[in-house]
Amino acid sequence: MGKTKPAAAGLDVKDVTVAYRNGLTALRHATFTVPKGTITALVGVNGAGKSTLFKAIMGFVPLAQGSVEIFGMPAREALRKNLVAYVPQAEEVDWNFPVLVEDVVMMGRYGHMNFLRIPSRRDHEMVTQALKRVNMEEYRKRQIGELSGGQRKRVFLARALAQEGQVILLDEPFTGVDVTTEEQIITLLKALRDEGRVMLVSTHNLGSVPEFCDRTVFVKGTVLAYGRTEDTFNEANLEKAFGGVLRHFILGGAELHDDADPRHVRVISDDERPFVTYGNGRQKTGKDQPKEKADAPDAP
Repeated sequence: MGKTKPAAAGLDVKDVTVAYRNGLTALRHATFTVPKGTITALVGVNGAGKSTLFKAIMGFVPLAQGSVEIFGMPAREALRKNLVAYVPQAEEVDWNFPVLVEDVVMMGRYGHMNFLRIPSRRDHEMVTQALKRVNMEEYRKRQIGELSGGQRKRVFLARALAQEGQVILLDEPFTGVDVTTEEQIITLLKALRDEGRVMLVSTHNLGSVPEFCDRTVFVKGTVLAYGRTEDTFNEANLEKAFGGVLRHFILGGAELHDDADPRHVRVISDDERPFVTYGNGRQKTGKDQPKEKADAPDAP
């Protein structure tokens, strides 16, 4: 019997270099792989190349070198098959343009329609399902510009769902949203992960990355580090990616408690939600108990 061919990755970026006409090389030799059914954080300062990487995956900029494959096929073919959906940053959208919420979501169905773009019954059904899934069905007849920042984010997530995209690129989905909306978005992303979809999430919200991202890609003109979040999302890689932008706060000993416990709390922030680690280097979770004694150091 022949060997079974290994399953194709959801997203495979190989040695990608992007150079613009003005001579600027925005991204150099970027390489990483995102398996199916995972959420991957794309972390780095503004101008590090995150948006360029999204554009390269979407085919908006030519590659000077390298390749992008989606489910084992060239990105161009995957895009033709409507496998890739994009959720933009708020500033990329003209909120004054008069369009209804349901029409924005219907845009996700354009790739499934003929050239006349006349929606079918299935198109209408997919729009309704998507709006219900993000709890925005009651707003379908509202103008998109009338909604709050969090509601707008959910509408564009609904558009990605209506498109039936299997790879979803999210550009700063938590910017300008409240904690409740952030939790709703994270819950939805986890459900989509469990359905086998691939999500690449650009974010400055450092504190949320360990909560829901399986893998992390650090970017600064190239891919600095990539791997499982529990192994990769650490202070050393954050410093490489952010440099002097990060702010550090350390509290320990008597500043926190009256006993002899020597553990300290380290807070790392770039002015959005901070990344907080405790004496053992792990981020605090609900499983950590206040009475817990000092843990043994994590295995390397």
